Amino acid sequence: MAEVSLFKGIRYNKEIVKDLAGVICPPYDIITPQQQKVYYEKSDYNAIRLEYIEDQLGDNAINNKYSKAASTFQSWLRDGVLLVDDCPAFYLHDHYFTHLGKERRRRGLIARVKLEPWYGEIYPHEETFSKVKRDRLQLMRTCHANFSSIFTLYQDLEGRIAGILNEASQGKPIIELSDSGESHVVWMITEPKFSQEIIDLFARRTLYVADGHHRYETALAYQSERIHTLKDKGQGRPGTFPTGDEAFNYIMMTLVDFSDSGLITLPIHRLVRGIAPSTLSGLREKLNEFFALEYVPFTGSLIDSVKYKMIGGAILGILGLETGSLVLLKKRHGFSVDDVMPKGHSQDYNNLNVSILAHIILGRILGFSQDSENIAYTVDVDEACRQVKEGKYQLAFLLGSLQPQIVKNIADARERMPRKSTYFYPKLPTGLVINYLC
Repeated sequence: MAEVSLFKGIRYNKEIVKDLAGVICPPYDIITPQQQKVYYEKSDYNAIRLEYIEDQLGDNAINNKYSKAASTFQSWLRDGVLLVDDCPAFYLHDHYFTHLGKERRRRGLIARVKLEPWYGEIYPHEETFSKVKRDRLQLMRTCHANFSSIFTLYQDLEGRIAGILNEASQGKPIIELSDSGESHVVWMITEPKFSQEIIDLFARRTLYVADGHHRYETALAYQSERIHTLKDKGQGRPGTFPTGDEAFNYIMMTLVDFSDSGLITLPIHRLVRGIAPSTLSGLREKLNEFFALEYVPFTGSLIDSVKYKMIGGAILGILGLETGSLVLLKKRHGFSVDDVMPKGHSQDYNNLNVSILAHIILGRILGFSQDSENIAYTVDVDEACRQVKEGKYQLAFLLGSLQPQIVKNIADARERMPRKSTYFYPKLPTGLVINYLC
């Protein structure tokens, strides 16, 4: 069963940090070097100094960005910049934002969740990158904390959890802030009548990681290291073995209902370079073996439309293949993707636009591995256009978004989409609540 529990969160001291909007930042994986500098400049206490530290000349194995993050974290705790809450709690987080001109609210429950190997009651839906996990593990080793929350989905068909959260949100919030067009309201849930029912209801549910696969797998590796360390120190003496209740056996998650009206998924487009001229010149012919190609004149209105939905029933669109046009790839009559996709996958997986792109186009036709450094990722269609126009990348592959139910179907089938398949918008902020692992 999924085991969720209350925890003593670490939060910014509003007596010292007057402007909470100045200290939150996105999670590490979407922060560019330029944005990193912006967050550094916003506040001396911005969570960027914990979550995604600047590399500096002179860094070495002892004095580096990880040790500096740990030093900053401990000094903020020592100086009262960060305070540990007096009692364990769940944290109810309402995230307000605008999408397609409409204001939305996404409600999440921040909780501590017991770690377990994949496919117990916690399911993944994407593949991961080893390099990213090494970075996050080193940060966790030195700081012993979760600075950013894993975004996780659950199903509440009967609405019982929603009812509890609605009732719990009638009190006074502990955090209210607005930043860059988004707003955040957070309540502490400490009342036994709410907390115990939440624990009991989640014990009967499967959890699906939406965003944070690398951090979850990092937490599993960190847990394994800590368990082995305790066992080695104990040398078989009674009372020295791990109990299973240690903080490193848990990770902080924000739990969101699949049916939440603020749950938005955006596609992640691919930018590709390093294609040999001979391969590029023969690409149309190769694509014609599998797809029907349609050429649509490239205009501003066309790009605006594909930001939200792939047009004309196309599988995907390609920029850079035909000057002045977006090339739409559609299903070819008589061709079945099942015949060329890797064996052993479900129909849902084979029909995914991102699976078709990864296996047939990038892999089979262009010969790229999924971890190729010649492939970059962006959710911004304008950025994709600009990168191709400026010649930094040869092609941009534009995808349509996936519905959350597809994510659940893939996970339930114990399959994992290609890396960077989904972007849950907007990202959870880092810095609202921190989870200590000691």
